[in-house]
Amino acid sequence: MTLGLRREAESGPEYSGGGSAPIHGQRLNLLLAYGGWRDDSFADQLPPLLQPMGVHCIRSRTAREASEIIARSRVHIAVIDLSTPADDSLIAKEQGESLGSRVLQLLRAMNPMPPMVVVRQPQVSARESARGLTEALREGAFSVLERPVPLESMLETLRRVIQRHYAGHWPAN
Repeated sequence: MTLGLRREAESGPEYSGGGSAPIHGQRLNLLLAYGGWRDDSFADQLPPLLQPMGVHCIRSRTAREASEIIARSRVHIAVIDLSTPADDSLIAKEQGESLGSRVLQLLRAMNPMPPMVVVRQPQVSARESARGLTEALREGAFSVLERPVPLESMLETLRRVIQRHYAGHWPAN
């Protein structure tokens, strides 16, 4: 399955996960903030699949790492697991706020704000599910997926993000 990208737009700087240093062939930065609750997850499977298409997957295992990546790199699309843990007090867990929600707020403050895909744990009740969906959409999420996320569902969601936000072309860096 391809992401539906067209390579006509080949101008502009290219970015790596370590800042703004160019990497040949990398045209889109995809932030994957995932706490690693499961082996062989979408966060493990996406990089080898997407790298040949020029997608640079920037992996973050903690909210702190995600905030550092957001501060130093251009993020074109972000996939944020709401249960991403913090490894220190850089992003403090506030009353009633998950750390993943804090990462969404940091992304929302970027200019331009990247499209965000939220991954969350299955909800116990329909009411909880609706409330969580509403909160994620309020934070600017493009899509909300429940764990475990099948790889095909994630690829289809990323394809829709690229079609809608980038008109099927590589984003201008």
